[in-house]
Amino acid sequence: MQEDPELRRTLWFLLGGKRGGENRARIIWSLRKKPSNINQLATELDLQYKAVQHHIRILVGSSLLSPSGDGYGAVYLLTQWFEHHFEAFEQICARLEFLDASKPDEKPKD
Repeated sequence: MQEDPELRRTLWFLLGGKRGGENRARIIWSLRKKPSNINQLATELDLQYKAVQHHIRILVGSSLLSPSGDGYGAVYLLTQWFEHHFEAFEQICARLEFLDASKPDEKPKD
């Protein structure tokens, strides 16, 4: 599969170059496992609703996530473009030493 340099730049910016990158990665891992709404994500990841809402807005604006439905109950999922190039996300997370939230035996770094 051909790598998408635009996606790689976007991911480095969103995950490595901005505050909140690790929480964005946790949200992405969680949504890859199971599409969810903001409230479900906040509960699962033990984050404030407003924080998750902020990160979701950024990820949707970057074409990494798309909503299914409207308003409070909207469920978010990875875009097909992002799913197709998910390996780039995994590589960047490994370089940044972010953990895969879908693996329950992993503990967050200090």
